[in-house]
Amino acid sequence: MTAPGRRSRGAVGERPTLDAKAARRAAVDLLARKAWSRRELTRRLERRGAPADVAADVVAELAARGYLDDEGFARWWAQARGQGRRVGSMRLRRELLAKGISRELAAAAVAAAFAETPELDRALDAGRRRLAALSRASRGRVPARLADYLLRRGYPPSVAARVVRALLAGAEDAEIAVPDSADDDGGGSV
Repeated sequence: MTAPGRRSRGAVGERPTLDAKAARRAAVDLLARKAWSRRELTRRLERRGAPADVAADVVAELAARGYLDDEGFARWWAQARGQGRRVGSMRLRRELLAKGISRELAAAAVAAAFAETPELDRALDAGRRRLAALSRASRGRVPARLADYLLRRGYPPSVAARVVRALLAGAEDAEIAVPDSADDDGGGSV
């Protein structure tokens, strides 16, 4: 027997099906907690039990009313992740594409995220923070580990290589031009 106000879920593992009203309520509840892309919200509603057509209709209605905006979501996501998590442009673009944002919107959002602070400056900051922990390890492996870290953070290989050379050479300013053919002082290759 179920408590008053609750509906029975039926057999174990069986999910209740959401009608349009319940799906709309669930979508508004989800949007009250955080921003969602259209694709993500559609998938979440389907996971909660809304049929695909109902989920798509609810998402389209909310987008028409201005509650969902993929362009605004992409700008917010790229800015927040780029600054807060020190994530590079390649990773931001991949994350946005995975969230259902078009290539054009993702490219524009990533470009806007790096407009104020260039990607090289952010990579240098991330590299400096990581270098402190890496310098305690074997000195010969520091260049490769630092480059791997920056690549995992989503920075392009050319930016990662410049950062490794600049930091290992002792360069403190991101504006110092580091020639592409400069030798690596750490003994490793990048």
